[in-house]
Amino acid sequence: MTIETEQSELRAVIKQHFELNITVPEAFFQAEAGQIAQACLAMARRFQKGGRLLSFGTGPSASDAQHIAVEFVHPVLMGKKALPAMTLSGEISGEVGTPNSFAHRLELLGRPDDIAVGFSAGKPGAAVLEGLEAAHRKGLLTILLTGEAGREMAGLNLDFCFAVPTIDPLTTQETHRTVYHILWELIHVFLEHQGLFEK
Repeated sequence: MTIETEQSELRAVIKQHFELNITVPEAFFQAEAGQIAQACLAMARRFQKGGRLLSFGTGPSASDAQHIAVEFVHPVLMGKKALPAMTLSGEISGEVGTPNSFAHRLELLGRPDDIAVGFSAGKPGAAVLEGLEAAHRKGLLTILLTGEAGREMAGLNLDFCFAVPTIDPLTTQETHRTVYHILWELIHVFLEHQGLFEK
């Protein structure tokens, strides 16, 4: 194989990746814009009542659970209000049936005005689903960010399910990051313009 052939194949892979990261988010946000706005309003109402954001995920999605909590606690824009948030992921695996499971910790820590956000770039595992179910039982607002493989979860006891239309986990995670940055920004818009709560 010549250097020219290798470079051509590499360019093709890069082009395919960029096209995927343009077309998938475009389709996702066109389909979900209204629901994302509704989720922002529901979350803003919870924060207004003193609620907290509790995020969790397993595997690579654990980093997104940590990222969203940091975004809310440490606003990147000067003058924006810090909002209470914490992640239930990290060093603890969240394995089902253990005292460290997401479900167990949500039952202990969750309050009715809180928000539970579960992450899964692929089909959500039992740990994430049981965590969201426990949050639902306690009256938390429940949100799942997932990929195409998790679309069927929309029929469960979830307030919002955002399934990115791809099986590619990297594109799914990139889209999730855009989603929670939008959530952060629109929540602050609602909190700063209280009249929007009535509209």
